[in-house]
Order: sequence, then structure tokens, then C-alpha cells
Amino acid sequence: MKTQLENIYNSAKADISNAHTISDIDEIRLKYLSRKGEFNSIKKGLKDLSDEDKRTVGAFANQITEELENLLKEKHDSFYQKELNEKLQKDRIDITLSGKYIPQGKVHPLTSTTEEIVTIFQNMGFSVVSPELSPEVETEYYNFDMLNVPKDHPARDVQDTFYVKDMDGVVLRSQTSGAQIHIMENQKPPIKVIAPGRVYRNENINARKNNFFHQIEGLYVDKGITFGDLKGDLNEFIRLYFGSTRPTRFRSSFFPFTEPSAEVDVQCIMCQGKGCRTCSGTGWLEVLGCGMVDVNVLRGVGIDPDVYTGFAFGMGVERLAMLKYAIDDIRLFFNNDKRFLEQF
Repeated sequence: MKTQLENIYNSAKADISNAHTISDIDEIRLKYLSRKGEFNSIKKGLKDLSDEDKRTVGAFANQITEELENLLKEKHDSFYQKELNEKLQKDRIDITLSGKYIPQGKVHPLTSTTEEIVTIFQNMGFSVVSPELSPEVETEYYNFDMLNVPKDHPARDVQDTFYVKDMDGVVLRSQTSGAQIHIMENQKPPIKVIAPGRVYRNENINARKNNFFHQIEGLYVDKGITFGDLKGDLNEFIRLYFGSTRPTRFRSSFFPFTEPSAEVDVQCIMCQGKGCRTCSGTGWLEVLGCGMVDVNVLRGVGIDPDVYTGFAFGMGVERLAMLKYAIDDIRLFFNNDKRFLEQF
């Protein structure tokens, strides 16, 4: 039996010497030292030997088993280190090489325009309404009723407003003006706030209109507020946003929630007032609506119109961006065309 063990040991050493990979070492280990390996097969015969032979042969078997384990471990570690070094060399990074250019995104023009408008009004003393007081999914109560828009008003038709299916009286807000009501219900005058956000209208999409867009609502309520204050604030905004050389005009208009009401136009940058498709041939583009808060709106939120007055305004962010950057089609903002977006 001792001779058999020596023969197996010599055969195992020869196999280890001829091994070239970690996989070879694993196969040798299974062949000789596993439960079904050749050494264990021989060891099973120890029970048939005398006690003295058991001690002698058993000690010898344990000795050569340990030696093989050491040889296998040494060879395995050698192959592992070699493979590791080869992998590290292959994956080596030359830190002296120039870095690769990774394109970065740009701030979307609607985002930058919104931020610019908000900053201008914040510098004029306006604060931004918290999102919970300016929700995009709104009830008719806040979107229409409290803004002096009667139930038979055309704006309530599904052809003009998106209604939420299976939820009576719930709409996607068609204007940011509902934020006026929320803020006046939750805060007593003086109130001086702006509310930026998205609005939705059931429009046919064309160069000037989209079925969702962005507005910024403004509200100022305090004692002694006049239409002169409204014109002063909006003229200052237009001067800071467009520059003092851009012609503007106020013209009378009508909104259910303001009285008197007005619209502010800016000369079309595309045609310099001569008339083009962007301005429908008028030479002007309307950028915002405004007016003094209607007394019925003030009474509806518990503010005494005999003590307080206020003005409100709402402007389209897309329209202002189009004018500032000479963009002639509102759809460009939403097409995700990199050629367009990279210009900003």
C-alpha cells in the first residue's frame, strides 16, 4: 500500500509540474485529493492492515497529502498572481493621456427663462408660492368659480379645458390664476407673490399654440394698490427682461377676475413690427394679461375690498422666450431636437 501511495504521489507531482492554468490545478486537486480521489481510495484499505502498519502507512499518507496540498497551493497562487498581473497590465490606465470629451446637457430655454423671470420679480419684492398652493390638477371651484368665471362660460367646455375622467369637477388647470385663490385663502394681506407652473388647454397645436405650456402668475394685494403700481411693476419687468429699447404697449382687455383689465404687447422681434406669421401680421405679440383684482374675487376669499386692493398678472413663458431668442415656432421647445437645444 505504501508503494501505491508513493506511485500516486509521484504521478500527482508530475501533473502539478505540467499544469499551466488555475483550471488545471483544480482538476488535479479533484483527481487526487477529493472524496472520490485516488488517495482516498487507497486510504479506505487501511482498515485491513495491522495496527502497526495502520500507524506507519496512515502517517505516510497524511504526510504526502499535506505535501500535495502545499504544492497545489503554491502553484495555484503562482498562476493567480500571473493572471492578475496580466489583467492589470491589460486594464492599465495611462493617467498622462488627455481625457475624453463627454458632452454635457444644457439648461432648457424654458427653464432658464422661468428662472430669469422669477429672479427679476424676487428682486422687486415678490416671493414664490409653494407648490401645494399652486396644483396642476385643480377643481373647477378654484380654476373657475372663485375666479368669477360663471358655469355657462365657454372656457368650461371640454373643447377648451381638459377634464379628468371619472372625477366630477376636476380639471387640468387652464391657468395659474387659481394660485391667487389658494394664497389669499391661506395668507392675509399684504400679499406679494408669483406662481410659476404648467397649464393645459385643449388647443390645436400650431406655431403659436400648444396644448400645454408654462405661465407665471403674479399677485399683489395691500392697502392703496393702484393701476399705476401695476403699470410701474410690469414696465420695470419688461425693461429688465427685454431692455429699454423694445417697444411695448398696454391695451384694454377683459378677464373675469380683474377689473379693469389690460394686455401687454411687445413688438415682434421677427419682423420688427412689420407683420409676419409669428405675430399674425399685427407686428405685436401679446406677452401677458393683467388687471386690478375684481372686488368679487376679494370678497370670495374674505378680503375686504373697501380696505384692500390689488393687481394680478399672468404671462406665458414660451411667448417671452420666443421673443427674447427670436424663436418662430413654439413646438421647437417640446421636440427635444438637440440641434435646437444646443444653441442655449
